[in-house]
Amino acid sequence: MLGFGKETPNPPGGEIQRDAQGNPTGLLIAKPSALILYSTLAMGPKLPLEDQINSTRHYMREMNRLGITSVIDAGGGGQNYPDDYAVIQTLDDEGLLTVRIAYNLFAQTAGAELSDYERWVAMTEPGAGSDMLRMNGGGENLTWSAADFENFLEPRPDLAPTMESELEPIVELLAANKWPFRIHATYDESIDRFLTVFERVNQRQPFETRFIIDHAETISPRNIERITALGGGLATQHRMAFQGEYFVDRYGAEAAEATPPIRRMIDMGAPVGAGTDATRVASYDPWVGLYWMTTGKTLGGMPLHGDDNLLTREEALRLWTHGSAWFSGEAEVKGTLAPGMYADLAILSGDYLTVPDAEIRQINAVLTMVGGRIVHGEGAFADIAPPLPPASPGWSPVGAVLSPGARQAARAKEARFARACQDGCASACSLHGHDHGIAWTNPIPVKDLTSFWGALGCSCFAV
Repeated sequence: MLGFGKETPNPPGGEIQRDAQGNPTGLLIAKPSALILYSTLAMGPKLPLEDQINSTRHYMREMNRLGITSVIDAGGGGQNYPDDYAVIQTLDDEGLLTVRIAYNLFAQTAGAELSDYERWVAMTEPGAGSDMLRMNGGGENLTWSAADFENFLEPRPDLAPTMESELEPIVELLAANKWPFRIHATYDESIDRFLTVFERVNQRQPFETRFIIDHAETISPRNIERITALGGGLATQHRMAFQGEYFVDRYGAEAAEATPPIRRMIDMGAPVGAGTDATRVASYDPWVGLYWMTTGKTLGGMPLHGDDNLLTREEALRLWTHGSAWFSGEAEVKGTLAPGMYADLAILSGDYLTVPDAEIRQINAVLTMVGGRIVHGEGAFADIAPPLPPASPGWSPVGAVLSPGARQAARAKEARFARACQDGCASACSLHGHDHGIAWTNPIPVKDLTSFWGALGCSCFAV
């Protein structure tokens, strides 16, 4: 389908797994970076426009189910402006958005990044759009030579020596046009080089709006000071909840105690926001992030952070709400429950401030409102939830497989879908692993279920 064959060489930054005869097995490995995965996703078949619209509506409902009312989209490989924004623009035009979106424009073609931004500066401006869909600036990729990947299974990348000369004119163009911008920066060594460029530009063309360092897992106090002095902020994500074990294996437990150093960022007065880096790098579930920030534990249960880097539950929630509103330039209209702010709110299935730590990850919204309009309801509020068309096309797995956002429904049906061992699963089957729910919730095309699954060595129906 995609043209990968025996003679296809490994692309830069990726590996095509091969069998003993040298034939591709179908597995693509992000080694050392995920570029091979992103570029291959962009090569796949696309749904018709009407199905893309349907799919997007279902995805927004999943976010509403978790209590999400706003997101910032930092762009992504293969997302070309304006063509690939037609679906989300159509939904906004028709009043069907249920999540507020502030989007950044991500340079797509290596060697043509400056041309991209010159073209986009002439086409749009920060804040263009509506209260539900608005342009937020440049990034998080400003130039491919500055790509600082986050795979802790691999050594830290050294950025190309040409990075500064390619990044500087782009930053100067954005600063001159008062465009906020953001840049992907995992390691302090990369951040140090980026800030040197920013400081040089700022001397000629003073920054009049915010800029954002994304991720900043190993940032130093000195560079936090430099960011704050330039009027920038730090957007943090919960990648360590998923990659913490890999980080410890490579850099040691002591280094992981303040990775990223969120407490230090706050104490030093830097603007700080929290997010997920979803959906390619991590889950879009905010409660996983809040669990990690307040307990310091990975999803595998490994303690990472010392007590001096943990946040209180209220502090963590504030970073997710009012803290992140700064990064979309909307701190005056959202992020707190107060007169004059958007009526974006969620009623939760449990009291986040008091439930046991492990139960934070199971919280969802029973009612979600955006701009005072109900966009999700379940349980006692199910009757007032807005209708959603069936998932299309008809073969979509959304119609058969429980989503991460439907955790409460999964427990009600006693399906053990997508649960990890440490959550209590003691009976992995040879076919499905711990995703037992797939055997219970999908129709089986035979009458004798026991013999069918037994022939495949599956123990799901014996559990």
